[in-house]
Amino acid sequence: MHFTFETILFLISTAFVAGGIDALAGGGGLLTIPALMAVGVPPVSALATNKLQSTIGTSSAFLTFLRAGHVDLAQFALPAAGAFVGSVAGATTVQFINPAFLSAFVPVLLIGMGFYFLLAPPMSTADRHARLGRWGLTACISVVGFYDGFFGPGAGSFLTTVLVAVAGLGLVRAIANTKFLNLVTNLAGLSAMIAGGKVLWLLGLGMACANVLGNQIGARLAIRFGGKGVRPLLVIMSFALTIKLLADRNNPIWHLF
Repeated sequence: MHFTFETILFLISTAFVAGGIDALAGGGGLLTIPALMAVGVPPVSALATNKLQSTIGTSSAFLTFLRAGHVDLAQFALPAAGAFVGSVAGATTVQFINPAFLSAFVPVLLIGMGFYFLLAPPMSTADRHARLGRWGLTACISVVGFYDGFFGPGAGSFLTTVLVAVAGLGLVRAIANTKFLNLVTNLAGLSAMIAGGKVLWLLGLGMACANVLGNQIGARLAIRFGGKGVRPLLVIMSFALTIKLLADRNNPIWHLF
């Protein structure tokens, strides 16, 4: 595919903002996937290219949290294995879905994500007692892993919510360990997408550079201030990009009416 300079600049700028949001609270894919689709990238290629830039960006944030001592690799090794299997299954499944269905389905998911961020309760900053054991936590994270491989936007926020509500982690520790789990799901999903030949490499790598920079800034802000103040932005952007996608009268969703 060929893109104008303005289009590439738009996508790289979006990836930068998405990286910062991802590091703070997750949900950067709410910006990058609809942005890719809005410039004409087919749905599965948009998901695959987003996986590439998101994987590289998330690895950057993960290393920042790891060096700061907020990531517990041993505690979350088993949930990470479940997340990997779930993500491979999701990314494999989505490649067999009709692209027209995905074009219609993405705006619906974006609306759902927007309402999730709008209505979800605030998360605790202090560690609490875990409500589920290791296997129960692994089952929950495996489901989120499947969603991340299949679609992706908001998966980081779902993981953070699970770690706060179910694993009892405080917000900063939950965000940090989410980066570990999200990196695993991204690597798994990306592997399946590469095998299917769906990745736009040059565009994805260009966006990845901007995403890394955004993740580095966001990770440092999260360590210092936590993930406060990001949700309103996610709500506004997810609804705005949904409107952008639905404004296209060729979107298959309009054929249903």
